[in-house]
Amino acid sequence: MSETYVRESKLPVPVDTLFAWHERAGAFERLNPSFDPVVIEERSGGLEIGARTVIRLKVGPVSQRWVAVHTAYEKNRLFRDEQESGPFAKWVHTHRFEPDGPDASIMRDEISYELPMGSLGAVVGDRFARSTLERNFAYRHTVLRSDLTRHAKYASQPRKIIALTGASGLIGAALTAFLTTGGHEVRVIKRVGNVPDPSLLEGADAVVNLAGAGVADERWSAARKALLVDSRVQFTRTLVRALEKLKSPPKVWVQGSAIGLYGDRGDDVLTETSAPAPTGPSGAGFLAQLCADWETEGAKAEAYGARVVLLRTGLVQSATGGALARLLVPFKAGAGGPVGTGRQWQSWISLEDELGLILHSLFEDRVRGPINAVGPEPVTNTDYGQLLGHVLSRPALMPLPAFAMRAVFGELADGALLASQRVLPALALQTGFSFLHPTLESALRFTLGR
Repeated sequence: MSETYVRESKLPVPVDTLFAWHERAGAFERLNPSFDPVVIEERSGGLEIGARTVIRLKVGPVSQRWVAVHTAYEKNRLFRDEQESGPFAKWVHTHRFEPDGPDASIMRDEISYELPMGSLGAVVGDRFARSTLERNFAYRHTVLRSDLTRHAKYASQPRKIIALTGASGLIGAALTAFLTTGGHEVRVIKRVGNVPDPSLLEGADAVVNLAGAGVADERWSAARKALLVDSRVQFTRTLVRALEKLKSPPKVWVQGSAIGLYGDRGDDVLTETSAPAPTGPSGAGFLAQLCADWETEGAKAEAYGARVVLLRTGLVQSATGGALARLLVPFKAGAGGPVGTGRQWQSWISLEDELGLILHSLFEDRVRGPINAVGPEPVTNTDYGQLLGHVLSRPALMPLPAFAMRAVFGELADGALLASQRVLPALALQTGFSFLHPTLESALRFTLGR
């Protein structure tokens, strides 16, 4: 039995801008839900008739292959993809685009589908299918509206060529798709060993330097600390030195950093004008030193005429990676709770707002020097755990004492997991940045599809 699902949104851009967004590289990745992601195994063509996409997705506990082929294409009006093989008995997805005056448009997703196993499948699975479609397309339309709105703010300015390091990381991968769908060119700077390839810097308008091994991926042994320093500080030093040989060096340099620079500050309210923490060889002192040295090397790009932005990022909220992804397993099992005293402050930012703030930094000349990439409402660790448990409909009462954290994580516990940082995004707000997720609950519900 065939069923139909429709979702429609009015969007604040002309229809040709809306359609062009979908035709650019990265559109599929931007619309891939963080809470129910699929893996692209094969892709040929764009939106034209005959284009083919092969993905792997999870249907309950089972991984399944889905092959879709594009069967209709009318520029600025529609494109259609149909399932060739996969989990449905039938799947026809028509993406329709209509003008709504000169400066707005309507996006309509129309899906005609049939579940397997005939009438039995419809009785057993239709409620689940509709719920899944609603979650997925609510996410897709939210991302689409946010991205178009953010890019439209700078539509009158030329598109940029952006050299990017750290493109394989959580932020870098999402940033690549976000920028390319906005019409910008992203040049991924790769490296041989720890030496960057400088050739892609020539002619670039901007650099976004996010390179660095994961701070919380492993215990901080001496070797791990050396890697953290080398992959950030030494790499950035080499990258900046490459500017000497350029005929046309980039005009903007967005340098990765972290709120770890502020150290363990208790209940102090911290803005961009707050002093960095004392540095040292261990714990929060090591992380502060790492961030300070990383910023120092990136700031040297000013000598080559670049406006330098030091992006001090908090805990990025995404179901696909970072701290939140690691917390999901114990919290879903009902084993989540406060860490240490639970009174330490945690400053967070949604992945979507991190991307938006990088775009803001690339275009806004008023943004210079340090900018705190955090949401406007930091929370205590106890509040974070209770809110995550509430969103997941799970209890959050299992405490993890500080001594247990230190036994498991060593210096990493005091350096990144137990430190208290109550950081506010003062410069972002002063320069007109608008948060898609101003509260932690909205960020969690979005990325978890709840």
